[in-house]
Amino acid sequence: MKRVYVNEKWCLGCHLCEYYCAFTQTDKTDMAYALRGRKIFPMISVEDSGAVHFAVNCRHCAEPLCVKGCITGALSIQDGVVRLDQERCIGCFTCILSCPYGAISPAEDGHAVQKCELCLSTNEGVPQCVKNCPNAAIVFEDRG
Repeated sequence: MKRVYVNEKWCLGCHLCEYYCAFTQTDKTDMAYALRGRKIFPMISVEDSGAVHFAVNCRHCAEPLCVKGCITGALSIQDGVVRLDQERCIGCFTCILSCPYGAISPAEDGHAVQKCELCLSTNEGVPQCVKNCPNAAIVFEDRG
């Protein structure tokens, strides 16, 4: 199954992946109009450890601890993608505590939590963070 991978040697720390992720969550066609004056809450985040930049995102693990720890079944695996059913989530944050990668975060849009679902709702086949990374540091590939 294809997953998002990050090559930290190529990451510039520009945060464009975060902006495109946040833009994808809107229903607008113009990024500047959609994000102007609003704080963004992307499902991918760029971390800076000084000399190295890297993006943190859901790894869609084969045996995800977040799914095993979810007490309501709001998290499930569908076709290899860890999906979140907002209607079933009660905001216990067990998934946040269970994820060893820090890829699930509290949501700011009225929901309890948020996580990457590989932009499946866009029907473009490639996550927007990958498609719009200017240095090709983020890739979407099957590494077996």
